[in-house]
Amino acid sequence: MLFCHPQPESYHQHSASYIREALAPFLKNEEARLMAENGAKRTPFQYILCAATSPAVKQQEEALTYLNQGQSYEIRMLNRKLVEYTDISSKYVKSIVRVVFHDRRLQYMEHQQLEGWRWNRPGDRILDIDIPLSVGILEPRSDPLHLNTIEFLWDPLKNASVFIQVNCISTEFTPRKHGGEKGVPFRIQVDTYTTNEHGEYVEHVHSSSCQVKVFKPKGADRKLKTDREKIDKKTPQDREKYQPSHDTTLLKEVRPERNLCLPSALTLLNPAVNSWHLLPSSSLQDTQQWLHRHRFSPFSRLFTSFSGADLLRMTREDLIQICGPADGIRLFNTMKGRCVQPRLTIYVCQQQARNQPPIKPGCGESKFYHALYLEELTLLDLSEKIATLYNITPQQITQIYRQKPTGIHILVSDEMVQNLREETSFIISTIRGN
Repeated sequence: MLFCHPQPESYHQHSASYIREALAPFLKNEEARLMAENGAKRTPFQYILCAATSPAVKQQEEALTYLNQGQSYEIRMLNRKLVEYTDISSKYVKSIVRVVFHDRRLQYMEHQQLEGWRWNRPGDRILDIDIPLSVGILEPRSDPLHLNTIEFLWDPLKNASVFIQVNCISTEFTPRKHGGEKGVPFRIQVDTYTTNEHGEYVEHVHSSSCQVKVFKPKGADRKLKTDREKIDKKTPQDREKYQPSHDTTLLKEVRPERNLCLPSALTLLNPAVNSWHLLPSSSLQDTQQWLHRHRFSPFSRLFTSFSGADLLRMTREDLIQICGPADGIRLFNTMKGRCVQPRLTIYVCQQQARNQPPIKPGCGESKFYHALYLEELTLLDLSEKIATLYNITPQQITQIYRQKPTGIHILVSDEMVQNLREETSFIISTIRGN
């Protein structure tokens, strides 16, 4: 169902001038900078938040915009093709709007912070969409599990506007709920996707964001007035150190740091190999496997949306604050430590128990083996690696036997593990204990 409002014909006839007027104060300099950085490559979309920027921001700092809690603010969406740009093959594009933390430390604790907010504000949402005011959007959706996210479709060949409401305030995420200017800044980010060959909106084409602070109703207006009075009292020389205030806020293009990477064929066939070392290229799934493998399962939910690059970017102090001193230091040392070459590599194939369906692609005509990398030549290390393969705890493995060609079973010990040959192959079968 399409939500739109009737507009006079002049709205559509003069859409290009409408865009240029909205962008006029800053578009020229901004485009010149972007073209210089990107080698004359221009971005396909522009997003404009209809709220004034603060005049009390220095030239070298990022612009800051003040919002009132619960007030509807317009985000104008524009495909630059209306001006002179690009070709978008999809009939519609999907845009996902999120309110996220600007501060890096809070980004790492985002799940905990949002869960705490949900607990204190049951039934409320951090971000809402004002559908009656929005123009030219299809299928608006607010996910009940993601309180800080909304999404919708829109036609990139036409102007569209979405009105959003931010219901949390910046001081709700500060110690002792400090008021006023001590509130934490947020980011409003818009990610846009086109369809793939299956019609799914998964092809990322653009992301942009801006920095905001959210005050209680009317608080943003008072803060903006205070900032203007503060700048007006400065000398002309000092004023030049600050950015001019604009009536609207241009969202700047960003490169999203948390993209879902599909697992490779190696990951699907042998997850133990890919989850051994945490790499910047590790996907979300690889990172979760790595956490479980290195006994950081209690923190897997906290880092559920983190790739390898996200975790490796964290400092020792960040991890200590999030995970506590003991686990934080251990996690940091495990991530940053030297990649240790395994002392022994063996290959194992899981054999199904009798009268049981196959667990995985079986050890019949086509055998699929998993590599087990032993850091220590001990029975305990071998038990832990086998337990990971079967998705059980090492304590559930009571004994390990090695069957000789004659049929006898020999109890595996540390000495036997130390005398295993490199890249020996085994077929593993299980026997349920009493």
